[in-house]
Amino acid sequence: MKILIVDDEPDIRLIVRYVLSTSPDIEVLEAEDGRRAVLLAEEHRPDVILLDRYMPVLDGPATLTELRNNPATASIPILFLTATRNPRELDQLRKMGAGILLKPFDPQNLKQDILNALAAG
Repeated sequence: MKILIVDDEPDIRLIVRYVLSTSPDIEVLEAEDGRRAVLLAEEHRPDVILLDRYMPVLDGPATLTELRNNPATASIPILFLTATRNPRELDQLRKMGAGILLKPFDPQNLKQDILNALAAG
């Protein structure tokens, strides 16, 4: 499984990469902003994208829109990895067609949380 983590916080990317890289069946790609994420997604076609909500350059919702408008990336499942607890905002993200994983996340359960979110569709 190829996972693209998109977050402007280097520490978050480091933790996600470290946790997921312990699984031999997972390859982790990283982007520090939405622009880079769109390019990497088009080039590498990950199986899932973990996308931060708030980022400079291109925020999460704008990145999701660009990915959905590109035939090469339109069908890639996207999970927002966000610290927001605002129910209205979370509903808005779900209506955009993305799943939600909340920060802080439990590193020991991250892989299973991703699989569960993907299975829930």
